[in-house]
Order: sequence, then structure tokens, then C-alpha cells
Amino acid sequence: MSRKNLILIIIFFFFIFSGIFYFKWKSFQKASRMTSCAKEGERVNRNPLIGSIDQKCCQGLMEVRESKSYSVCKRAQKILLYYYNPEKDKDETGNIKCSRDGLVALERQIPVSQTPIRDTIELLLKGKENLTESDLNQGITTEFPLEGFELKSLNLKEDGTLILEFKDPLNKTIGGACRVSILWFQIEATAKQFPQVKKVQFLPEVLFQP
Repeated sequence: MSRKNLILIIIFFFFIFSGIFYFKWKSFQKASRMTSCAKEGERVNRNPLIGSIDQKCCQGLMEVRESKSYSVCKRAQKILLYYYNPEKDKDETGNIKCSRDGLVALERQIPVSQTPIRDTIELLLKGKENLTESDLNQGITTEFPLEGFELKSLNLKEDGTLILEFKDPLNKTIGGACRVSILWFQIEATAKQFPQVKKVQFLPEVLFQP
């Protein structure tokens, strides 16, 4: 083999291996960008108009949307939201009892905060947006959200009594003994998952009246 041919072969293999190395390196760079995760409290861009939206994730953390442009990675805690399944609340003759027997606990997550009880109840009041397609297929339902109905204040007494004051300007919590009982039970059970809550009281007292 001539020296010229040997040099050509060496150059050929050099370009082959250089190309392989280049594509491997680019793939590694892309994978690194895709899997790099944000730390707790770090912002994650979610606006494609101002930058990449796939470079950060919240692995092991909860992504909380705080504006149209970005989310923040926060620590999460598991909580239960109580909804209702009428199929689990029937007597021997098939009639719906409108009782606590129909309550179903669904596990969800909220960001860790100093107000977990309030955050959990406010999430419950968002109602159907918390239900997955699987939940709905199982017959789990709720009348929440109620238009205009919102939590105004929360006060936990030393004896474990939780006083919840709501706004209900459109009287959406009034009407039908069965209906209002289930609405009441949902909030009560959701609040009582917290061990410090022994009893739940609603204000104003005209709420949840048949």
C-alpha cells in the first residue's frame, strides 16, 4: 500500500470517528438540557416566547404555576380531598341514603406551606377540576365549585374546633336536604383529616340549609 493511500485511509477514518463523536456529544448536550432539574424555589420558564420550556423540570418537587410565563418548584405534601359516589351510599332497597357512606377520599398534593388546612379546603372547593377521567368513570362526583362560594376565614380553637367562615352571595349552599348534607360532609371530612381538627363549625349559620 502506498503512503498516499495510507494517508487517505487515515483521513477517512478520522472524519468518520469525528462525525460519530460530534453526534454523540450533541445528543448528550440535548439530553442534559432535557433532564436538568430545577431546585426548590427556582423558577421554570413556561413561555416559549421568551426561551426554551423543556430545559428544566421539578423532579421530586411540585411544579406550581405562578404566572403565564413561569412556574416555581416547591416541596409537596399529600392530602385527601373527599368527594361523593352515590353508588356507595345506597340502602338494601337501592335508595340513596345521602350519608357519609358515599364519601370517597382522593389523594392529591399541595405545596408545603404554613396554611395546609386552608390550602386543602380551597382545593376541595375547586371541585370537578380535581377529578380525573378515571374518577369520573368510577361514579365519583361533586357539585363543587359553587358560583361565588369561597372560604373567607379560618380559625382553629385550642379545643380542636375549626371555625370556617364562607362567602355565599348567591345562596348556592341552600336547597335540598340531601344535596346540602353531602356538600357539608365533603368539607367536614376534608378538614378532619388533620389530627388537630376535632370538630368543624360553619359560619354564617344559614349555610347548608335545606
